[in-house]
Amino acid sequence: MAGDNTLTFTDSGWDTDVLKSEVPVLVDFWAEWCGPCRMMGPTVDAVAADYSGKVKVGKLNVDDNPGSAMRYNIRGIPTLLLFKGGQVVEQRVGATGKSDIQKMLEGHL
Repeated sequence: MAGDNTLTFTDSGWDTDVLKSEVPVLVDFWAEWCGPCRMMGPTVDAVAADYSGKVKVGKLNVDDNPGSAMRYNIRGIPTLLLFKGGQVVEQRVGATGKSDIQKMLEGHL
């Protein structure tokens, strides 16, 4: 389901892959059954390709990885969280367009 530059995040690798990252990390919290999440898939993949090497972009399936979703109080999906230095610096809930995601990222590069 993910593009070549889109990572898959898990509860087990969360601290290493997201919190200790040297670059900003955009996480798409999603689930297979979520229609808006599936609609956002190509947008997230396009952003991952555009920002390759500058930002880690990936998805976390909330059904398979409930720990991370609970840790960040994810109540609705899709939810995008942008992490920098291990902290959440931006958040968007609901389907979001590519230009909004780009604006979200540009302020933190």
